[in-house]
Amino acid sequence: MAGVSQIVQIDLRPPVRQPKPGWLKAKAPVGENFHQLKKLARALDLHTVCESAQCPNIGECWNHGTATFMLLGDVCTRRCGFCAVPKGRPGPIDGREPRRVAEAVQRLALRHAVVTSVNRDDDNLGGARVFAETIREIRRLSPSCRVEVLIPDFQGREDALRTVLEAAPDVLNHNTETVPRLYRVVRPGARYGRSLRLLEAARKFCPTMVTKSGLMVGLGETTAELVEVFRDLGSRGVDVLTIGQYLRPSRDHLPIARFYTPEEFQFLREAALGCGFRHVESGPLVRSSYHAHEHVPAASTLLEVAESG
Repeated sequence: MAGVSQIVQIDLRPPVRQPKPGWLKAKAPVGENFHQLKKLARALDLHTVCESAQCPNIGECWNHGTATFMLLGDVCTRRCGFCAVPKGRPGPIDGREPRRVAEAVQRLALRHAVVTSVNRDDDNLGGARVFAETIREIRRLSPSCRVEVLIPDFQGREDALRTVLEAAPDVLNHNTETVPRLYRVVRPGARYGRSLRLLEAARKFCPTMVTKSGLMVGLGETTAELVEVFRDLGSRGVDVLTIGQYLRPSRDHLPIARFYTPEEFQFLREAALGCGFRHVESGPLVRSSYHAHEHVPAASTLLEVAESG
């Protein structure tokens, strides 16, 4: 029986219903930019992760001139227990998608575009090429717009990672999502070590580029486990970290173990800064792209100060 604790990752019994704390209430999405982007996404047949992942900050980010576009369709080849994006067999990769994303960025005069994707384990290198072409198309049509990519792990393929990096995004983001003990249930198709190697390789190939990762809390992890992940990421030169509360998209997804308080998020922020990050966003409603337009200047300024010192 000694190994049981290593097998049971998360208690999947129906959870005791917890009322959502007041600090988790987000404002309803309104504003001219919000409605423009929604209409344009439909017209250009684009998917935004802001909508697919049911992000609570959709109105705030879109009205700040930041949006997150989801490449490679809206069906994911993996079955992560936390994610609201549909799972199944995706359609063929659309080679015209990069141009449509770039047109949306141009027409909305975005200052910071985040480009992510579903996992396409059926064609990792093909997916990487679409990322790279999207970066180049945005640069061509909107030279002043910063481009951040939130990439999957490409199943560890270095050629896929290099393909994206050669297009020179301003930020390379890859989310760690949770602590190693919970990967089997939370991210069954992923590997913690693989994610660390990807972020380490990105720093090695592009030493001056801003790198970034993100974590959810409330899935049953401990504070000690979170701090250990902070150390792992910090030791690999990751510049920016985001920490936010996991919110269950539906009854078919993993239950919430508990809600963290704003004070606990502040503690986690300070603990992460102590592990070497240049910028940390930590709060109940924080997601990967939350305040993304502020991350590049913050991390770059601190990097310049560190190098000059």
